Amino acid sequence: MKKYLLSISLLISSVGAIAQTTTTGNFMHDGELRSYRLYIPASYDGTTPMPLVFNLHGYGSNNVEQENYGDFRPIADTANFIIVHPQGLPDFFGTNHWNTFGTSTVDDVSFLSQLIDTIYADYNIDGNRIYSTGMSNGGFMSYKLACLLSGRIAAVASVTGSITPAELSDCITNHPMPVMQIHGTADPTVPYEGSALFMPIEDVVDHFVSFNACNPIPITTAVPDIDATDGCTATHYVYTDGLLGSTVEFFKIEGGEHTWPGSAFGGAGTNNDFNASVEIWRFFSQYTLNVLTSSVDEIPSSLDFQIVPNPAANATVSLIFNTNEQREITVLNALGQVILTTRSSDSIFELNIETKGLYFVSITENGQTHTEKLIRN
Repeated sequence: MKKYLLSISLLISSVGAIAQTTTTGNFMHDGELRSYRLYIPASYDGTTPMPLVFNLHGYGSNNVEQENYGDFRPIADTANFIIVHPQGLPDFFGTNHWNTFGTSTVDDVSFLSQLIDTIYADYNIDGNRIYSTGMSNGGFMSYKLACLLSGRIAAVASVTGSITPAELSDCITNHPMPVMQIHGTADPTVPYEGSALFMPIEDVVDHFVSFNACNPIPITTAVPDIDATDGCTATHYVYTDGLLGSTVEFFKIEGGEHTWPGSAFGGAGTNNDFNASVEIWRFFSQYTLNVLTSSVDEIPSSLDFQIVPNPAANATVSLIFNTNEQREITVLNALGQVILTTRSSDSIFELNIETKGLYFVSITENGQTHTEKLIRN
């Protein structure tokens, strides 16, 4: 049953609006008791669907620390969204983690998907506005959700996190994925230039710029240096005009270390010229899943064809038509580049798609054109 807070609000109306609520919960997943903290803004009364933001802690940290360190609560109170702070499990070394480094067998993607279901069962959540961010290992996990849970996640942001080469090479999303990356050039934990384990930060940014087919020349803005004592400065890069309105944003912090910009608990090496939480929510609030997964071709069409299988695990896929009319078949990759154009009147036409990724299959028949997405896993 959805949790409606209106009646409670009416009961205490004489002393003002209902206060913000922090609740804790847990459930069994894969034989482990998994827990989480949920922050509900005072404006929630159950009548209007609210966005949901995952805020994931770093390696060796926990959800209480992340709730305070990368704090979204004052923003949620005015922007009206729910925040969930899940708790990671110990890995093989006994350290709280999200399984993005291969240091455990924990299926955190499945856990976080079930957590969405759990929250959705109790609260009025807008399923088109679910986002994930996190600090360090939580940033890595947000990228993993972008790759493996894109059917539920509209956009992600990483603060001091990256992605492993293996996970980036296998990363397939079923929609253009808006991404924000925030990273310091002096980060000693997740090096800006990458390592044998982590991708260089600019390579991660470039990957999603290409995948989303954004303009490769960013809008570049120097962030005003309002705190000259923090020892670092920031530059904001915005890559625009991606597929279906997607963008990629990057805050490069010259001299910044492994910290959350603007945090009250940031310490040395923390940039205080902007607040990462404010910028992340501004970024997230632009995107809804239904727009990012909408058809590329919005013109009504009577064309009827199927792509089987879709998603495709192997190179060969079939286009199945209900007529033998002459038609033009065009296949584009995620960058909008034509990789195949041909004509056929066969009722079954086989495509060979060797490279994993997101594709668009466009059929023109009798003056009508219809486009469908194809995911090659």
